[in-house]
Amino acid sequence: MTTFHRQRWLSSLIMFLLSSFMLKSEGSNHIVGDSSGWELYTNYTNRTQGREFHVGDVLVLNYNRDQHNVMQVNSTAYVYCGRDNYISLFNKGNDSIVISEVGEHWFICAVDGHCENGQKLLIKILVACCYSTKVM
Repeated sequence: MTTFHRQRWLSSLIMFLLSSFMLKSEGSNHIVGDSSGWELYTNYTNRTQGREFHVGDVLVLNYNRDQHNVMQVNSTAYVYCGRDNYISLFNKGNDSIVISEVGEHWFICAVDGHCENGQKLLIKILVACCYSTKVM
């Protein structure tokens, strides 16, 4: 194989690998709370044990919007159920949250007493992967 052919083959391989990585950037859907949805008295963080979450994954939260909401918060607000200075607030009742960053992400229900009674979720994000639907 000549130098030209090796360079061309290597360029083709690099393009293939890059395009394969980009195709895998679409994430998995994670249905929080399965058919019960986002509700009180459920330890969602325990349900995430052993599961992998990646950039591009989607958290699907279904709930009665008259009774609950979803607030993305920092770690301190997660621990103490703080409702000030939140990152994002979701209140449609059928929210899909696309995870865009590696690291830990914290979610609570901001309705009085709900976070304190366990309606909160912590997920740890790894690298991007492939598409599927998973029930938590």
